[in-house]
Amino acid sequence: MGRSTRNWAMIVALAVATPFGVAACGGGAEEKPQFEGGNGAAADPSTTPAPPAEPIDLTVTPSDGAKKQPVSVEIGTRIKGGRIDDVTLTLAGGGAVKGAMRPDGSSWVPAAPLKYAKTYTAQVTATSPSGQTETRTTSFSTMAKPKSVIGSGLYLFDDKTYGVAMPVVVEFSPGILKKDRAKVQQRMFVESDPPQPGAWHWVSNGTQAYYRAPEYWRPGTKLSVRIGLEGIPLSNGRYGNVDRSATAKIGSRFEMKVDNKTKKMTVLEDGKLVRTIPVSLGKKSTPSSSGTMVVMEKKESTVFDTRDDPDPANRYVTDIDFAQRLTWGGEYIHAAPWSVGDQGRRNVSHGCVNVSTAHARWLFEKTKTGDPVTVSGTERKLAAGNGWTAWNLPWKEYVKGSALPVPADLGT
Repeated sequence: MGRSTRNWAMIVALAVATPFGVAACGGGAEEKPQFEGGNGAAADPSTTPAPPAEPIDLTVTPSDGAKKQPVSVEIGTRIKGGRIDDVTLTLAGGGAVKGAMRPDGSSWVPAAPLKYAKTYTAQVTATSPSGQTETRTTSFSTMAKPKSVIGSGLYLFDDKTYGVAMPVVVEFSPGILKKDRAKVQQRMFVESDPPQPGAWHWVSNGTQAYYRAPEYWRPGTKLSVRIGLEGIPLSNGRYGNVDRSATAKIGSRFEMKVDNKTKKMTVLEDGKLVRTIPVSLGKKSTPSSSGTMVVMEKKESTVFDTRDDPDPANRYVTDIDFAQRLTWGGEYIHAAPWSVGDQGRRNVSHGCVNVSTAHARWLFEKTKTGDPVTVSGTERKLAAGNGWTAWNLPWKEYVKGSALPVPADLGT
């Protein structure tokens, strides 16, 4: 079992969907013939009183004159008796700010964090059912840059191709408290093309949140992600540090299934068996974890250094080839030429999946970060959060980890 430092993907820039627009059109009144004299004379349409205009109950936030707003602020729109037609936001002395309405119409979200200690003006135009148009204007200023911020990471790189089990993984340091998770989750945006439903799940200590679909992503899916953390005020007196974003692609379906009973790995490509590989798993004192994991990182060569292990029997320094990380605890698939005689027969590793050098090289050349690996039948179950464990729960259990309500029929 080896350990190595995690790499965070710090990516900036995301194009978000353009705001929706609502167009209205109407025709002129139809002319009717007029008749002179007689009791059957038609009334002049011009004398018919127009129906009273329906008032628009529109509230916009922040309130006019508001100060020290976070740079994550959104233009809130609450309306009764009408619809929102347009929202514009401009920086004093600057240009217009791009953004889009939330699908539920509750607010307009700037496409990037606002600038610190600046003044902005928002205009919201709405139309009533009778066609009356009304505009609300509000000006507000943002706060100065905070001194205390959290750390965060997005495990997704721009323009990279990932496996079908790649969750969107966001990490926080320190972990997000339960009472703050809903507002943080509201600022984490994921779009998939073709569209596939998905949901977020928080690990218990709040240090990681995963986003996945009910089933593995479809090969060829495009994922567009924005983690809009900058400026979010948290209850511990800290703020979100930066916005992160990425656009990535899902590649072909490549799966590895390891059975402790048979001591074999079956490899499937697009659902078809392509290779069976003898393995040696963790011995009883250091068993491998059973569960569904994903390839988290790949290293053609590395060094496993476990000299800090409390058990002297588990301390070693070993050069390793073709290593593919599965857990934060140090479980890998890797070449183990010293255990070839045991592979397919008995478990002798410190928790890793040992394969021959030839098989390890073949796997290394085939796999992608985010490819699923399922291990079954060992003495230890995979611990939540020990790696990217988003797929180790059935969907009905997984959605219970969301900080916001998930529709009961999502994914059915």
